[in-house]
Amino acid sequence: MIRIEGITKSFGDKKVIEGIDASFDSGKCSLIIGASGSGKTVLMKIMVGLMQPTTGNIFYGGQTDLTNLDKKHLKAIRQEVGMLFQGGALFDSLTVEENIIFPLNMFTGKSRKEKLMRVDECLERVNLKNANKLYPNELSGGMKKRVGIARAIVMNPKYLFCDEPNSGLDPLTAIVIDGLIHEITVEYHITTIINTHDMNSVMEIGDHILFLHRGIKEWEGTNKEVMNTNNKLLNDFIFASKFLKAVKSAYQQNSNT
Repeated sequence: MIRIEGITKSFGDKKVIEGIDASFDSGKCSLIIGASGSGKTVLMKIMVGLMQPTTGNIFYGGQTDLTNLDKKHLKAIRQEVGMLFQGGALFDSLTVEENIIFPLNMFTGKSRKEKLMRVDECLERVNLKNANKLYPNELSGGMKKRVGIARAIVMNPKYLFCDEPNSGLDPLTAIVIDGLIHEITVEYHITTIINTHDMNSVMEIGDHILFLHRGIKEWEGTNKEVMNTNNKLLNDFIFASKFLKAVKSAYQQNSNT
């Protein structure tokens, strides 16, 4: 699990995040949502250790405070973290196999044979068996995201951070990626944190949802609780379209009968 306490971030006189407390449990998909400029990306960067908070603490595993670690111990924690980037962030000049093996080459002393076995395991897990020798320009958008997931889990991470995993994907492929992330989270008991604008992700895999508004934690709950909330800001954000408003209304009517 990851616990954050009193996280604040300022850039000069501008306060981007203010006093955020939250816990993110293992084996669950936690989604951070909010409008552009709400502080989602800054909060994720702070939680990964790419940016220091102005004030506050970040506890990994309930005890290790990321904000007080030296470079050596911070590197050790980062080896337990997997990252799925918005655009996939694959190296175009490397094959699928070479992309996935990259973290193993950087952080482990495993033999070449052991590394290749682990790559094959991860590719099979994301349903891309035998895609080893393909290059990124030979892959569809969904395949690239699955390669990104394979690379993110190749080190057997305890923590997985996903930045807009469905960006640029068609709705059906996005559902597949959501399902895969959720399956892996439960199967490996990973603490998964997802930064997203995708409301389908919220409703499908939102075990825990943190809604930010102008840098403040405005609401926190589950995808089931979203359907019954009276929080106007959250309702305006999630149920902006007439169709989604009608879906919520129908859900509430069925719940009351």
